[in-house]
Amino acid sequence: MCIHSFLLATAQNPFVTAWFESDFLGKIIFIGLICLSIISWTILIHKWWITMRVKEESVLFKRSFLEQKQHPLEVSYARTTHPETPNAFHIVYEVLKGKAAELLEKNRRVKGEEKESTMLSASDIALLETHATSTISSVTKYLERNLYLLSTIVTLSPFLGLLGTVYGILGTFSGLSGEAGLGINQQVLGGLSLALTTTVLGLINAIPALVGYNYLKNSISDFDHEMERFATEVLSTVNMHYRNVEV
Repeated sequence: MCIHSFLLATAQNPFVTAWFESDFLGKIIFIGLICLSIISWTILIHKWWITMRVKEESVLFKRSFLEQKQHPLEVSYARTTHPETPNAFHIVYEVLKGKAAELLEKNRRVKGEEKESTMLSASDIALLETHATSTISSVTKYLERNLYLLSTIVTLSPFLGLLGTVYGILGTFSGLSGEAGLGINQQVLGGLSLALTTTVLGLINAIPALVGYNYLKNSISDFDHEMERFATEVLSTVNMHYRNVEV
């Protein structure tokens, strides 16, 4: 009984009806819209999942850094959750740590000082800021990768739906211009069905893609500012501990 009801409801579904009543080109348009929907939702779910994981991991590392900031270049951090997810704050810190260590070693060799007394100059701090900006840009680019597909779908889906609409109306007028009969009436109904359902499918694809794209862009932009604030926190701590005071 349940299977019979399901089959009956499926048969009465306007999208299913439009599919079976459309011709080859109409089915191609349907398949294109369905493929765009799959791509859109795959990107939305994947990018949302990656962004949330990166934020969670970054918060954990920031907490660890603040607890050990008395030794800014010796912060230890053991990842216990989601080791496969990039940790943006940890990446920024490791780049700054590595470059600061290189600069300290260079200054030690040039000045012949002891390791403990080696300091960083103002130009060294500026160089670290440049590396921080470059690293943040790379992480942001990673998070935004493939987002252009969503903006493309936002534009392409309505146009593909419009193509189905125009083609369906064309089929409708073609049927109306023919001789009256059952086959002609079926062709007219099929054309109208294709015209309306492809428009709906195009909007169903475009609206979630537009909302998701704007949400992800805004979320990644906010996180970009958070990375900048964290990099500033690290640089200010390094500056306080290793900046050479020029008299």
